[in-house]
Amino acid sequence: MRRAIREADPQLSRFDPLPRIICLDDFDRGMCGWTQLVGNYEHSLDAMLPGYAQHSHAMLSTLPNWDFGSHGGVDGSYALKIATRPKTGAQNVAIKRLTFRKAGPIRLETYFTFKPEATELQLSETDIRSFGFLYDLQVGDQHGTGGNRVMPHLRFLNAENGVHLQKWQFKRETTPIKPIGTAGKTMTHYHLAPTDWEDLPGGEQRLCYNEIPTKVNWHYLRFDFDLATMQATRFQVNDRVFDMSTYDCIRIPAMKNLWCMLNIGFFAETDTDKRAFAYLDSVCLSGDF
Repeated sequence: MRRAIREADPQLSRFDPLPRIICLDDFDRGMCGWTQLVGNYEHSLDAMLPGYAQHSHAMLSTLPNWDFGSHGGVDGSYALKIATRPKTGAQNVAIKRLTFRKAGPIRLETYFTFKPEATELQLSETDIRSFGFLYDLQVGDQHGTGGNRVMPHLRFLNAENGVHLQKWQFKRETTPIKPIGTAGKTMTHYHLAPTDWEDLPGGEQRLCYNEIPTKVNWHYLRFDFDLATMQATRFQVNDRVFDMSTYDCIRIPAMKNLWCMLNIGFFAETDTDKRAFAYLDSVCLSGDF
């Protein structure tokens, strides 16, 4: 019965969710709880690390362009747009902040695309440096000593310094953790620093990138993770399922005010002095609990 109901709903049947739908975000309905990744600070915004200070809020977009008006989403008018600043290496992140009620399997699915800002009459396929996503997770407060904050990251390194690379990478290291302010309540680190990315074995993939600067094609992405073991179990993009046997995450000691945290985020990075745009048509987060 559950499968029949799901397959009868066009919004849901494009996904393969686990039994419990945690959130089903179609951005034709609005922002759906997605917001800017703001860095930690105390007393002054100047205390924020520069990596976070560059971020701005995601926005709803019809994917407008100069030649045929608006592209729209997969089946509606709007997508969530994540736009960087027009400076080489600039990043931006959209995040949704949740908590979990049981440490079990979860599945993140989305339809995404990316393009640089179409300011030239040429393809510009190497102007986007990367598109990626992350979880920010922490065990529950009854876990006891030795619990971790775990941060799975994956990015599609499209190009670097103008060289078309097209491969998936992951991250096991973050920057040093620093205290913020004087109250002893807040820490910070920039986990999206450009260093310490590693190639996912067999992670080379050529994504559809249409022939003029304003056309886009939507891609399907799925990432499965087990909150009980804090291990990734499956990663798929379009028709490719990748080997995750050597994949691992950023793991740092649990922080005292982040129990049962379940944050999900998507990010974009530009390789030129031109804005990079990442778009999410819809996002489904599901679990088996």
